Parts: sequence; structure tokens; C-alpha cells
Amino acid sequence: MNVMMQRRCAVVGVFFVLFQAAVVCGQARREIRMPDIMGYTTLKCDLHMHTVFSDGLVWPTVRVDEAWREGLDVISITDHIEYQPHKKDIPTNHNRPYEIALRRAQERDILLIRGAEITRDTPPGHFNAIFLKDVDPLDTKDLLDCMAAADKQGAFIFWNHPGWKPEHKGWFEIHTTLYEKKYMRGIEVVNGRTYYPEAHEWALQKNLTFLANSDIHAPMTLEQSTPEEHRPMTLVFAKEKSVAAVKDAIVAGRTAVWYEDQLIGKAQYLDAIFQEAADIKDIRYGKDNVIRFAVENTCDVALDLERTGSLGPRELMIPPNSKALLKVKVASTESPTKLSYTARNFVVAPNKGLPVSFMIAGRLTIEVNLEASRN
Repeated sequence: MNVMMQRRCAVVGVFFVLFQAAVVCGQARREIRMPDIMGYTTLKCDLHMHTVFSDGLVWPTVRVDEAWREGLDVISITDHIEYQPHKKDIPTNHNRPYEIALRRAQERDILLIRGAEITRDTPPGHFNAIFLKDVDPLDTKDLLDCMAAADKQGAFIFWNHPGWKPEHKGWFEIHTTLYEKKYMRGIEVVNGRTYYPEAHEWALQKNLTFLANSDIHAPMTLEQSTPEEHRPMTLVFAKEKSVAAVKDAIVAGRTAVWYEDQLIGKAQYLDAIFQEAADIKDIRYGKDNVIRFAVENTCDVALDLERTGSLGPRELMIPPNSKALLKVKVASTESPTKLSYTARNFVVAPNKGLPVSFMIAGRLTIEVNLEASRN
């Protein structure tokens, strides 16, 4: 082996070792496959997390690194204003977590939004204010004064874990006040490992923005995040990847929730995701009016389907990033065929899946289109 070849092998070896070290240390980023929809960019967000500056157990930059590894685009560190159990070791400085994490976020291409958690007894409960310019004015005893200070800065305020204390679960007069003053404009339908169906109902009834966040306090596990095991997150449909565009989308309610193997949100956004993710291909027309085709799922959410029409298998599960081969006998292959289903894990209301359908062009339609393209 000549000297040049030895050098090349050495360089390749060094890069291989560095790559392995990065993976071992959990520094390989997982890219989440979630389609862009309706002309918007789909951003993966976690807008509720804690550090040692309140009751969390990690330094602010750790939250950025965890988010980068797990494929997130946007985060907000929302330490409690009123609750700081590490006060003897970490002095009160409400803006400091954002300041510490900002440079690391920029290096990782993560959008960092300044936020804080407003912590009150239940009711009314806890609230996050995000897109703040300065957290300090929110450090006041009166709740409405605190909300007004956030609102004055153009912050977006949402209700955290509304079913956290079951003995006080419900929509109270103070929530009506916050809602009517337009202080509270969003709600966590999912917090950590918990889905709140009553919050889902309120979000639909009162046109509140759907949110799902980890509310993480401890260090995130270094195990690889997967479509089946991942932190809950808010999918934000933004015009671009910028803080201003994220705020515009959240204020407008252009969000959905990704929780375990489910998408939760308004039907218009879930339907748009389904239409982009489910791709009919490899259509073949056989004898006796039999059509064979494939349904490919191109995203990180399974397609869990139950038939509502007369054609197709009664139940169909297409795992993330895979495809299913189907055979359907129809009355005629010369006209379009419609297969109607409910996507059970695309949840548009508590215990209600999204109605969806697959359209397969007729043989005659395809032949006419092919002839037209030749001419």
C-alpha cells in the first residue's frame, strides 16, 4: 500500500471513529418525516420544558442538544416564575435560561422562543407565556396583572396540563375571564404522557390552538427516538422557519398534535397530512375486474384504517415509512374506484377518527390520458 493510500485510509478511519463516537454519545440527529402541507412548512416544536433555573434537573444548553438529537425545529424553555426549588444554588434570574441557551440553539439551527411558566394553584392552574421580550414584568402576585404584562409584550398564553389535578378538573369562571380578555388563546391537549379529552373538546368549542408538549424536567433519555417512542410535540404549519412565522401560525391556530402513534387536531390539517402521506402507486388492472395497487405511507405516523365503504380490507394498518399491497375486485375497472375508510389514529374529536378515501382512476381514464399525452 503506498503512502497516499495509507493517508486516505487513516482519514477515513478517523471520520468513522468520530461518527461512531457521536452516535454512542447520542449526538446523531433523527430526522422526523412529517409532510409539509397547504403551502406551509411543518415545524416540530416543544414549547414547555424546564431547567435548573426552576424545578428541572439540567442546564439550559442540554435542552437544546436533546431537542436537536430528537429532530425538533423549535423549543421554548419555560421555567416557573414563582417556583424555584434550586434557589440556594441558582439565583433568581428569569431571563437567564434563554440567554444561556440562545447561542447553542443558533449553532444547532433550533429556533429558541423566550418563555416562562405562570404558576398558580388549581384553579386556575398553570399557564405558559411564549414570545416574551422580558420575563421580569410577569413576576407579580396578581394573576390578571401578570397576564396583562405578558399580553402587553405580544405574548401568546396557553393553559398547561388542564387535567393535572383531577379533583379540580374543569373550566372555571377564571378561565372564562382569561378567555374573554383574549389572554388565554391555546391549550395543552397533551402534556407529557397524558391526553386530555376535555381539553380537546374545549379547543374545538372555543377555537383554542392545539398544543402538545413534553413538560420535561429530568434529562431526556439517550435512547433513539422512534415513530413509536418519541416526545409529544406540536406540529406548527408556518410560512417559513422563523420565530415570527411560528408565532403567526400559533396565533392563527395552524397546529396539530403528535402524541404516541396519533395525530390530534382540526380535521382540515389532519386531512392535509393524510393526503400528503398516503400515496397510491403501482396500479395494475387484471382479469375479472381485479385491481392491484400499493398504498405507501411516507411519514412517521402509522395509517390505522377501518373500512366504512364496501371495498377494500375491513382493517388496514400501514406502518410509518412503508407500504401495503392491496387487491380489490370491482364492478368495472373502466370507471374510478373509491375506497372509504376512517383513519382511527387521526383524531378530530375525542373517540372520533378522520374520514378518508382513496381514489383509483379507471382503466379507461388512464388510457385516454396516455393517448392525449402522446398527441
